[in-house]
This record gives sequence, structure tokens and C-alpha cells, in this order.
Amino acid sequence: MLVSQILAHLFVGIPSVPMHVFVLLFNAGTDNEGIHTIEIGDRNIVLMFEDEDDALRYAMLLEAQDFPEPSVESLDRAEIEEFCDESGYDCELIPLNFRPETDYDRLLISPPESNRENFDWDKSEKRPQDRSQPRPPDDDEPSDMSVSELEAMRRRLEGLL
Repeated sequence: MLVSQILAHLFVGIPSVPMHVFVLLFNAGTDNEGIHTIEIGDRNIVLMFEDEDDALRYAMLLEAQDFPEPSVESLDRAEIEEFCDESGYDCELIPLNFRPETDYDRLLISPPESNRENFDWDKSEKRPQDRSQPRPPDDDEPSDMSVSELEAMRRRLEGLL
């Protein structure tokens, strides 16, 4: 028996793991490139589609909800998983002909209703590990508001209490 036949016999019934997956990128090929994630609870999840057509359909659903136009890119699955590990993201494989069976599954394939407003990702900025705590302001960053504007806003906010 050939080695390939032996291996095929040993792994009968075990689903193959795709080497390449399809992900949605915004501003692909630019310095401001970003990957599409969905936020479920306190998790940011990168969707990895096994099938390009499924990824294209999902991209069209995003566009229909006035999201910026994403591009569907084929990337090595191991690279995406490594990126997610390093960045503090989770990733989920959406298999070919995926049919949701649970509420979680339905959340995965339903595009979010709203979008983040900020698309200027800073590669040097690390994501906070504990997202329940707000990030403290950086004292080195200049404020867009003057001291008098900040004071006026503080008074208005205090008046609401």
C-alpha cells in the first residue's frame, strides 16, 4: 500500500481543514487596512469563510446596511489564527453551506446593525485586555476642545444630574 492510501484510509470520515479561508478587509492594501469583526458580548470575532461565495454574500449584506465596501480576500488560515491570537481577537470558521442551528450561529451570520465610527486604526496602539475598563486618556495627546469648552460641557453635564 502506498503511504497516501494508508493516510487516506486512516483519516476517512475526518473533515478536512481548509488551508485558505476568505475574510473581509476594509481599505485592503493600504496603510489603513482593517479586518471585519463582529462583537458578541466582550469578544471581537473574525469570520473566516470556507467558501468565497458565502463571504461575498456576507459582504453584500454589510453593504446593504450602509457599511463601507469590504473586499473578500483569500488568506492562509494559520496566518489569520495567529493574527487573532496576537491581537486578542477570536476567530470562527464559517463552513461551506453553513446552516445556523443555535442563537450563537445566527449571530455569526447576521451582519451587525451598527458600525464603529472610527476607521483610523493605529497599528502601534494595543487593544486593552480588560475591555470593561475604559482606556485612560493619554496626557501626551492634544485635546480637540479648549479648556473653556470642556468646562462648559462639564457644567451642562452636571446640570443633568
